[in-house]
Amino acid sequence: MVEDNAVVDQVGVGRQERTIGGRYAVTDELGRGGMGIVWRAWDQVIGRAVAIKELHLPEGVPPQERQVYEERVLREARTAGRLNDPAVVTVYDVLAESGTTYIVMELVHAVTLSELVAQRGPLPADYVASIARQVVSALENAHAAGIVHRDIKPGNIMVAEDRVKLTDFGIAQTLDDPKLTTSGTIVGSPAFMAPERLQGADATAASDLWSLGATLFFALEGWVPFDRQTTAATLHAVLNEVPRLSGAHGALGSVVTGLLIGDPRARLSTVQLRALLDSTAAGSQQTGSTGPATVVHGGPSTRPAPARRITKPWFIATAMVAAVVLFAGGVLVGRFALAPSKPQAMAPTLTFGESGDIRFTGIGSGDCANGTLTPGARITSEDGVPCSDPHDIEVYTYGTFFDNSTSAVSYPGDKALNRFAEGLCASYFASDEIVTPGKRTVLRFAALVPARGVWELRNQVLADENSDNDDRGHRTVYCALYSANGSHLRSSAKAS
Repeated sequence: MVEDNAVVDQVGVGRQERTIGGRYAVTDELGRGGMGIVWRAWDQVIGRAVAIKELHLPEGVPPQERQVYEERVLREARTAGRLNDPAVVTVYDVLAESGTTYIVMELVHAVTLSELVAQRGPLPADYVASIARQVVSALENAHAAGIVHRDIKPGNIMVAEDRVKLTDFGIAQTLDDPKLTTSGTIVGSPAFMAPERLQGADATAASDLWSLGATLFFALEGWVPFDRQTTAATLHAVLNEVPRLSGAHGALGSVVTGLLIGDPRARLSTVQLRALLDSTAAGSQQTGSTGPATVVHGGPSTRPAPARRITKPWFIATAMVAAVVLFAGGVLVGRFALAPSKPQAMAPTLTFGESGDIRFTGIGSGDCANGTLTPGARITSEDGVPCSDPHDIEVYTYGTFFDNSTSAVSYPGDKALNRFAEGLCASYFASDEIVTPGKRTVLRFAALVPARGVWELRNQVLADENSDNDDRGHRTVYCALYSANGSHLRSSAKAS
């Protein structure tokens, strides 16, 4: 069923011989939902096809509730009317007739993102990135106008031949409007609702971006990351679970994980998001990729989408590509800020293992040890000391490029692995998790990545069902810090 927000040009399901407002001749019903019916109509004055949303509530709705819903419809018109962006459905007119309210809007020849994924399965990363760039443009304009959408989800994103439209501002919240909610009512779609909203916080631009992250995950993977059989289970998943992408997906994978950070203070900002998305556009341009076939009039076309002109150089955001992927034993680290490329405090990245720059075994996140992070060094569990004692290095976080239990995964190459590790280490070091005053001056940090032999050893162990030592080799990267002047550290640099 087409959702109540849909203004999709599809085959009508019932011819209607009536005129709304003495001007709009209704031709077909496009869809209906809990809050109304959407009609296709012909504007007899201008001479164009339009979509009309008619407020339609079930019988028995109390007058007070009915008034709230009517106010939401009117607010949708006011909200959308304040926005001027190609990715926002245009509202042409609002009128009331015989006690019913109507919104007249642009008729978009499109399918929703939900329908597109249902038709074609997971979408290519460069195509999803193109969709994301246009949605971000709409959100940038909305947020600049003091408008929070509050219900970003695949059903509210319409994918047309060469454009994307964000629709259904019916529950959008403006900073100067009262809340039109009923006590105890969840306004929005729980599976796409940011965790802070479920905990009682107001909707913000950051919560819209979290919802966008869940939506992009759906487009890339083909399933809703937090959707469960019951509302209670869905809410629990949003608050407590971290979804995993099936692959890296390049910079777009970093976008998704950076948006799905539980702490809104650490979540990607719009500026950071735009930079990462621009880097994906540049990558597509360099490889000549134009994405999959586009969608026209509710179905796929064999004509490729036109390439988007790129005006920003690709290297603006390369340093941030992996900076937002923060996994620690499968748990996404919540509070961090993106750091610039190769900050002054970052030392050269080192490989570890028998064929690596250093031997590094038995030391994990939160451990401290004596030794130096220089080629040829050897640091083992025997060198470990309590972080409250004088020590040389502290491993302050770690992450996995792919889960160590995953079946054989080809070595991604030193450049990709280094980029991931350096982004992780720089982001965490820049965050408020590292509390040493003047840390950029008094501390240095380095990323430690497994040498190719260590990576391949993990693949061999996983392939050997009879292995008597299944913990050899891994795909873990470590982040370690030490004093810039070579002196001992006397306590942990991390927040307690």
